[in-house]
Amino acid sequence: MRRILGEEVAEAFRLTLSPSETQAGLHSIQTAPWRPVILGTNQGARQMAVHEEILEEFRQFAKTAATVTSLMEHISHALHDQMARYNWVGFYEVDPNDSGMLVCGPYAGSFTPNIRIPLNIGLCGTAASTGQTVVVDDVSKDPRYLAGSSMVKSEIVVPIFANKELAAELDVESYFTSTFTPAEQTFVQACAAVVERYIAGA
Repeated sequence: MRRILGEEVAEAFRLTLSPSETQAGLHSIQTAPWRPVILGTNQGARQMAVHEEILEEFRQFAKTAATVTSLMEHISHALHDQMARYNWVGFYEVDPNDSGMLVCGPYAGSFTPNIRIPLNIGLCGTAASTGQTVVVDDVSKDPRYLAGSSMVKSEIVVPIFANKELAAELDVESYFTSTFTPAEQTFVQACAAVVERYIAGA
């Protein structure tokens, strides 16, 4: 691997862009914060490395988290901030006063979610009733989708269990279709597993 810096970046712009585009591009290089461009690394490997780094931070945070709520808050905000296409990230928890209802817990995102969802309604309800992860590449084509925002295009919901009973769900929504590839699904499930292990050890 090597870094492209300074004049090499400028040359890359000149080779691929028109003169006007080059001038605009070089201006952005001069004014934007420096960030290295790394070549020669497989995109899938980079993605896995990013996922593992985030997961390890979550695992370390979980060791000292005061409550499951603080852990959920940390995960929600970190995923929303660090994963570009995770535009709404939050947890739903089983209502302690009504086991047939999910209530919105900690979340991060630009829209107000559905605060309460029956276990037999929507994608969250489907994940709850089946005990399986639900992934939808295009929510406009899935009649189960319970709209939180018209901007949402894809969604994943991962159930979280305690003593073999549903305790919560990790819900991630994206403004882009087909965001949750198999690799992203595995990653989100691993994030949910951090919470599941915390609950089991509480």
